[in-house]
Amino acid sequence: MDKFMDSPWFLRLTALALALFLFFSVRADQDKSSLANIGDSMDSIRDVPVEVYYDNENLVVTGVPETVNMTIKGPANLVQTTKLLKDFVLKVDLRSMPMGSHTVQIQHENISDKIDVKLDPATIEVNIEEKITQSFRVDPEMNDKLLAEDYELVKMEVDPSTIEVTGAKSIVDAISFVKVSVSGENGINKSFEQKGRVRVLDSDLNKLNVSIEPEEVTVKVDVEAYHKDVPIVVKQKGTPKEGVTINSITADERTTTLYGPRKLVDTIEQVTVDVDVSDLSGNGKQSVELNKPKGIAKMSLDKVNVTIDVQVSPEAQDQNADEDQPDDEASLPSSDGSTNSDVATEETPAGEPNTTTSSKKTRMFSGIEIGLRGLDKSFTGEILRPSDEKAAVTVTGEEKVIDALTESDVSIYADASNVNHIGEQVLPIVVQVPPGVQYEVNFKDISILVEQA
Repeated sequence: MDKFMDSPWFLRLTALALALFLFFSVRADQDKSSLANIGDSMDSIRDVPVEVYYDNENLVVTGVPETVNMTIKGPANLVQTTKLLKDFVLKVDLRSMPMGSHTVQIQHENISDKIDVKLDPATIEVNIEEKITQSFRVDPEMNDKLLAEDYELVKMEVDPSTIEVTGAKSIVDAISFVKVSVSGENGINKSFEQKGRVRVLDSDLNKLNVSIEPEEVTVKVDVEAYHKDVPIVVKQKGTPKEGVTINSITADERTTTLYGPRKLVDTIEQVTVDVDVSDLSGNGKQSVELNKPKGIAKMSLDKVNVTIDVQVSPEAQDQNADEDQPDDEASLPSSDGSTNSDVATEETPAGEPNTTTSSKKTRMFSGIEIGLRGLDKSFTGEILRPSDEKAAVTVTGEEKVIDALTESDVSIYADASNVNHIGEQVLPIVVQVPPGVQYEVNFKDISILVEQA
């Protein structure tokens, strides 16, 4: 044994055994370290975009989140590389699915098979619907508290008045309101224009996810000083001539609009017009100035035509003839700025007072019903002014034509086809009479209250 241990081969074999022992010990430690790393390295990637594939020309997909959170687990080097490069894709492919509701999984691509992937959420509920485009009217809105004192909102107009909304059919069908809001500082006292973004809302005023074209519109806001309509009352001044009896003196216009401070305007119940009857000698019309109340900024009418109906005795007619009147027709007093026209124009030869040849005639129809045409079916309209919803029309023309006229031949209406928002609005009136007939109406516009149907 001693001889063997002293042999060089013994030393060589011992050294080899020790070398092998040390090699396999180090290798075992490395293998243990590698095994500990595999599957134990974990990391999170937040807000990873999700791509959706479908027929976006004809369909709309809802329910797919824009981003999801992802957890990856695997070899440390692969986990770190995946997180840094982010060269993978998360997708939902719906191209082969029919319309309707579906439960689908979010898929991933370009991630090593050695990495375990968990998504939050991993499964989603999607709805595939038909894409439609529909036109909607835009309704403007503004807080009345922004107006200055003694000013009020007359009307608001939107340009363009309609927009195109594109989206899923169920969402488009749920649209209840399409609005644009007008903002500004307190104390608005003049008309203005403003651009605003359109909002599409459901019945609970929730904003809907749809495409809008155009997204911005222009709102024209018409603001005026506070005003109120008051009746026109005729007052007679002076004493009629002997033999002249005043049957009636009426103003062709029934009301005028007063503009001014609210407290003052609300106290005024009427506006008067003074007619001097001391020189009247016949029927006709006269333009007379209205008495403007003190403190009123302006009136819609400064003058009105008054229709005068008098009865003249034969003695007074003879006296007028002696005063070189061109005929037996009684005349009105002349004044600067006045216009005279007979209710009935008759040519009577001198010396034949009872024989008349009439070519022109004037006749009044009172109580003509005012109609409202063209109002959108989504609105209802109520006429506020005139309160009786009637007008008086004076027609002039050939005597035989005028005599043949009936109330059904005269129609009055307001065109509401351009009304696009609720509230009180002023509309011009349209009068229709037979050809060859001239007319005068006692007012030019009406006020209506528009409400949602």
